[in-house]
Amino acid sequence: MADNVTSLFRSTAAHSPSMAALTRESDGAGPVDFCIPCNPYFPTPAMFEDMAGRLRDIITYYPSSADTITAELCGLLQLPPQCVAMGNGSTELITWIDHLLVRESLAVPVPTFGRWTDQPMETGKRVDMFPLQEAGGFALDLAQYAEFIRARGTRVAVICNPNNPDGGFLHKHAIVQFMDAMADLDLVVIDESFLEFADAENEPSVVQEAMLRPNVIVLRSLGKNFGLHGIRFGYLVANPALAGRVRSMLPKWNLNSFAEHVVFMLKEHGAEYAQSLHQVRRDRMDMSGQLSSLPGLTVYPSQGNFLFVRLPVGAEGTVVRDRMLTEHRILVRECGNKIGSSSRFLRLVVRPQVDVRRLVSGLEQVLYGTSRKGAAAPGQATGTGYSSGTAAVDRLVSQTNGSGTRGLAAQAAGAGAPGLAAPTAGTGMPLPAAAPAPAAGAGGGMPVPAAASVVVGVPQPVAQPVPQFVPQPVPQPVPQPMPQQVPEPVPQPAQPLAPVAQTAQAPMPAAAAYPAPAQVPPPPAGLTPPGVPARGGLTAAQVRGTDGLSAAPATGWPGPQPAWPNAAGMGQAG
Repeated sequence: MADNVTSLFRSTAAHSPSMAALTRESDGAGPVDFCIPCNPYFPTPAMFEDMAGRLRDIITYYPSSADTITAELCGLLQLPPQCVAMGNGSTELITWIDHLLVRESLAVPVPTFGRWTDQPMETGKRVDMFPLQEAGGFALDLAQYAEFIRARGTRVAVICNPNNPDGGFLHKHAIVQFMDAMADLDLVVIDESFLEFADAENEPSVVQEAMLRPNVIVLRSLGKNFGLHGIRFGYLVANPALAGRVRSMLPKWNLNSFAEHVVFMLKEHGAEYAQSLHQVRRDRMDMSGQLSSLPGLTVYPSQGNFLFVRLPVGAEGTVVRDRMLTEHRILVRECGNKIGSSSRFLRLVVRPQVDVRRLVSGLEQVLYGTSRKGAAAPGQATGTGYSSGTAAVDRLVSQTNGSGTRGLAAQAAGAGAPGLAAPTAGTGMPLPAAAPAPAAGAGGGMPVPAAASVVVGVPQPVAQPVPQFVPQPVPQPVPQPMPQQVPEPVPQPAQPLAPVAQTAQAPMPAAAAYPAPAQVPPPPAGLTPPGVPARGGLTAAQVRGTDGLSAAPATGWPGPQPAWPNAAGMGQAG
């Protein structure tokens, strides 16, 4: 049985096996789940009883149309329905974003959620991967990320906040500043799938800001924070033109009857939902403290409902994962198959304290115990705590910039790849060659991949000189007056579109820390040039539901007790 269970991991290239598959291979009893990032406190037992009592009708009949379900959700979130598109899970929305809005290239920090790298590569796009350095705690520096995007000439940028798997968090004002600095890109996506679990800010979401911008999409999950991954439902928020374009491609019944039933239940259970988020945040703090007490184990700060941990030196993640499952019936997420990570890292989902004690006990036995199989960590860490395996991945991603095994295959065929050492027969995957020493007077900092190191088979952009970047402090947010209502632009077919350089006259002080846009080749005929706003959107006053003079109504979930989180986050920090 143990061999059958662990073999399931070797047959899944980019993810863990499903809980159903593990249950079938383990005598019908599933393990304690520290792998799938799910809210363990919601729905409540009473809600599950209600769904069970209506199971026959739920699975017998067609659901209502997606428009009906979306309208109900928007009533709770107090969002304009024309700015929202609901999907059969966030992965369905990622797929349509790639097909409809990513035309040539996409930038994303790694490690991150695998569909943001795999989906565009599957459709032949160039994926520019910005490596998050282990030595820096996997923190994302937005100014360096912006410099990387300019140097690569990337047309779409993605940020996950909090990031999966490390739980790294970015404050709202920094993301808004980044969005404004990237206003000339085709698209900026802010994936907020785990933001409901954050407590660093009262209202960290940028959904309200996204509706006012022509090239921003915010992605939100419902399955993760509602504890219902199996239902497969999520939504995106954008200006009406972008949201409508995605919504027009979705099937009329892309949402199932379970999703409809849950959405219509939510307004009656706001207090229980808010309490579940509060409890997860408390459990995260307790779990982090217990794991940090294990010798040699590093726990990274997280704002998600999971913790990213580095195993002690000498411990192999796949061995720890398999032994935790077969010896202790505990399922953990080993992150060796995540680009930018290595098998020295685990992602552990936040669970109740009774389960955490079982997890810690199992890790103690596997890592340091004296069982017949021996300890997975042969000795305590000494010297540097930086993982050599992850360092190699950092260099590989940085110097091949997403070409990965394709770049290695091209090298073996004689095409070569910059920065890669020639392979030796029988040695497996070659590591990147040592980078040459910088010339005297050259600027320091993180090296930016050369423009030539891209996915094989994709047309290459003209190489541009890489600007030297000098880090600058992020300015603090300054209260701004209510934006004035601006009339929509009137199309004038007789006049050609003005060049991009002439459309941005007034500088944006908030974006001063970011490099200026690089000169990019003109887009193909028929496409909207970068920097030209998309037509068909609403004014700020229309989105906010006002006439431009009176104050906007307070956001929040309707009801006698305002316990529900609003559309901009969780409402109250836990």
